[in-house]
Amino acid sequence: MNLKITPNTLKKLEQLFEEARYIIRFEKGTFNSGYCILEEKRVVVVNKFLNIEGRINALAEILPTINLIEGDLSTESLKFYKQLIGDAPASPASVQTEMDI
Repeated sequence: MNLKITPNTLKKLEQLFEEARYIIRFEKGTFNSGYCILEEKRVVVVNKFLNIEGRINALAEILPTINLIEGDLSTESLKFYKQLIGDAPASPASVQTEMDI
């Protein structure tokens, strides 16, 4: 899914993380990838100097890596999540695992 780079898309992503019980913080930091995940505390820290496109891309990149319970999501958020995950490319680790089999 090609995400439209709009403030509304960013709001949808933020709502998805909120429903998944993650806190998103936009803070200053030296993140090589533009973000940091504190899994034990369920906090995602995104570089506040990123523009809207960078924020959307960072959150979309994080989404497949977090553990969330689909039952906690609203119908609209679940549909949005399925679209994002359905079009996400396979991670290098999963590709390597398939090759090992």
